[in-house]
Amino acid sequence: MSTLNTTSNGKKAFSLVALAGALTLAVAGCGGSDGTAGNAEPSTSTSSSSSSSMSSSPSESMTSSMASDTTPVGPGCADYAAQVPSGAGSVEGMSTANVTTAASNNPLLKTLTAAVSGQLNSQVNLVDTLNGGEFTVFAPVDTAFEKLPADTVNSLKTPEGAQTLTKVLTYHVVQGKMTPQQLLDAKSVKTVEGQNVEVAGSADALTVNGSTNVICGNVQTSNATVYLIDSVLMPPS
Repeated sequence: MSTLNTTSNGKKAFSLVALAGALTLAVAGCGGSDGTAGNAEPSTSTSSSSSSSMSSSPSESMTSSMASDTTPVGPGCADYAAQVPSGAGSVEGMSTANVTTAASNNPLLKTLTAAVSGQLNSQVNLVDTLNGGEFTVFAPVDTAFEKLPADTVNSLKTPEGAQTLTKVLTYHVVQGKMTPQQLLDAKSVKTVEGQNVEVAGSADALTVNGSTNVICGNVQTSNATVYLIDSVLMPPS
């Protein structure tokens, strides 16, 4: 299986943003139509309408736009779009499925899918939990798991390792769907595991806990916002 190039440390351009940005521009164009009409029509009633539509402050409009933005961002988004341009594992395809189904259809998340569905350890199955609410998921790609020592992975497969595996997996999950800007504004977000992860960088070049890079984030599923990351996050002891 081919994988994304995750060695650029968040410095590549995002051609996918340009592609998906057309949708954002279309929405923005619709939202601004009242203001444009107000400028074109000299009548008093239209001017009043225009004045009313401009009553919201620019900061409120900007906050609303960022909160509803579903454009994927990250240095690997272009590679991801090229590798999976269509079908169930594409950005568009993932958006229609719940998070575990979407992950299972993504060719970059085979190991993570096995880990949350009981295939890695039969005592750990988080499918119903992850599909039962809205979450933000930091999803390590397959090459991230390959960085782990073989002994560590093998230990997670044992009955004794079930609790540790659950702890590691839930450390990658945050309650509620969060945009990149919301994560940056929060700086530190509490995971389902109970401890916090730290988010820094910029909206199109996010880092988690300092050294983990978001390859492509803000990827939507029907109940979660997914951030593909290049390392497995380990909760503090």
